[in-house]
Amino acid sequence: MRVLVTGGAGFIGSTTAAALVDAGHDVTVVDDLSTGHREAVPDGVRLVVADIADATALADTVAGAGFEACLHFAALIEAGESMRSPERFFAVNTGGSAMLLRVLLEHGVERFVLSSTAAVYGEPERTPISEDDRLAPTNAYGESKLLVERMLAWHHRIHGLRTASLRYFNAAGATPGRPERHAPETHLVPLVLQVAAGQRERISVFGTDYPTPDGTAVRDYVHVADLADAHVRALESLDRHPTLVCNLGNGRGFSVREVIEAAREVTGHAIPAEEADRRSGDPASLVASSARAADLLGWRPRRTELRELVEDAWREGFRA
Repeated sequence: MRVLVTGGAGFIGSTTAAALVDAGHDVTVVDDLSTGHREAVPDGVRLVVADIADATALADTVAGAGFEACLHFAALIEAGESMRSPERFFAVNTGGSAMLLRVLLEHGVERFVLSSTAAVYGEPERTPISEDDRLAPTNAYGESKLLVERMLAWHHRIHGLRTASLRYFNAAGATPGRPERHAPETHLVPLVLQVAAGQRERISVFGTDYPTPDGTAVRDYVHVADLADAHVRALESLDRHPTLVCNLGNGRGFSVREVIEAAREVTGHAIPAEEADRRSGDPASLVASSARAADLLGWRPRRTELRELVEDAWREGFRA
């Protein structure tokens, strides 16, 4: 298929673009490079530097290109920042997606795969979390993505757009030449590895009184290569399933303390840690049930060990 990938210069978007190319698809990336990296875009993939909120630039890119599908990664992703500037997240994530959908529909694009998030669940009533559990985001980031999912349901109902919403948990690891890089960095694994690399003095542990085995927050870490594989499968599965909503997770939870200890083992660095107060909107535990993705997509994560995730991130992002 001819596929448009928004945010395809970012960590997950570029890894997925490479997987799409490997699967034989013709890929064009749209990215404004505000957080993405030009060098992460795979060889042979056309890069259009543009903002998805720019309707004219989008229309110029899509018109006559014959795109059959769009994989949508472009978004603001930092949950903490969304609680300080919710207006930005609704403008970019929700408003930008609405603009993108309008242009795609005007030019006959029939498939749409959304990079969604476990943040749509908020504080879960149980774990592992299934797709049918209550949707109650505790931060504006999760709400901005949930609104896009709801838009997709209406676009399918009214226009027949075939859609997949992939709610993934904590992306981690790395693939060759595509490390995880955010500025500023907010994700735990690269933050811990920055300490080991001498780029920061210590790691902060936000909250040590959660109702978890060691008192620190528990998250489901899924390898970025497995996420990319799931996106390719979802795109191709829209032949059989006109709409899909799937969790993508490891199915196992690891605490903040466990991540720090794994990084100590991998790097051989002491990695000093300091305790801090909980952050607003942070649930105690987020762990996925990915049974639906296994059933509908034939997807199962292959890189499930915490040490492997940390080793890949360390090798690609920090070790020369």
